[in-house]
Amino acid sequence: MFATSLLRTLNRKIGLAVVLLFIVVAFGCAKKSEEKPGNESAKAAAEHTLTGKLKQTLTGHTESVRAVAFSGDSRTIATGSLGNTVKLWDAQTGAEKLTKETSPPIAFSPDSKTVASVDGSDNAVKLWDAQSGEVRQTLSGHGGEVTCVAFSGDGQTIATGSFDKTVKLWDARTGASKQTLSGHTETVLSVAISADNKTVVSGSRDSTVRLWNARTGALNQALKMDDVVLAVACSPTGNLIAGVGGNKVVKVWDAQTGAEKQTLTSEESLTSPAFSPDSKLVACGSSDHTVRVWEVQTGALQLTLKGHTDVVESVAFSPDGKMLASASADKTVKLWE
Repeated sequence: MFATSLLRTLNRKIGLAVVLLFIVVAFGCAKKSEEKPGNESAKAAAEHTLTGKLKQTLTGHTESVRAVAFSGDSRTIATGSLGNTVKLWDAQTGAEKLTKETSPPIAFSPDSKTVASVDGSDNAVKLWDAQSGEVRQTLSGHGGEVTCVAFSGDGQTIATGSFDKTVKLWDARTGASKQTLSGHTETVLSVAISADNKTVVSGSRDSTVRLWNARTGALNQALKMDDVVLAVACSPTGNLIAGVGGNKVVKVWDAQTGAEKQTLTSEESLTSPAFSPDSKLVACGSSDHTVRVWEVQTGALQLTLKGHTDVVESVAFSPDGKMLASASADKTVKLWE
């Protein structure tokens, strides 16, 4: 009788344990199921929300502002002007955070901790702490003035272009030179690195946009424009490349095949292009003091942003898709929502 009672008790306990185990397993599976979409959405490109409304104007530079860049977390804006000045600003409040004696071009590391800018006196690039302004690395090796700089999306590589007609790739952590890409016959004016970190894109006064293998340094292909290539950009989704020519044209190509997808034209000279985080829009500064924003798929002009009183030299979308910044020769930077 005791054995039977004990057996029943054990059976009840075992049954309860099985039920509890089932609940734990089911909860764990449900949690993983809930987490997976969250992880995927974190990696997905942010949808742009640009309406063209002016949010604020940043003032403080005393000469033409030639470059603008957002930090990877969209919280800080870097601007660079003639007169050897780079400023960091709070993207939400517009408060000035730091002023450093250095020159554009400029670039932010993806982790938002490091800013790259140029020291024209020795043809070098300085990597400095975004909080303190302290220089961490100096990238030296070009035989002429550095005209452009870009970080890879993984933060491991920096690309630079120069009057010496070359593109150099550097180890972002150590500052060591990794590759020298030779082939352009004129000054390299712009560089970018694809979203998958596999391709380096360069634009030159020789009217070509060149696509290089980031690992081997081999030339993958050369795309021809009808005039000087003033600037290039890679789409955040990795499938497109844009190039701005001196002939008032923006060309958009398929990054894999080199096939031309769009030719966007303007009545005025254009400066530098920037893709929205979802790659649906491409914006470009103009000599008529405006920012032009096109829809990539259709080629339709979506917005013309007015407010600057001189040439718009540089534009940049925030990585979260909520803002577009424009830097101008009128000594200001405007933030658009």
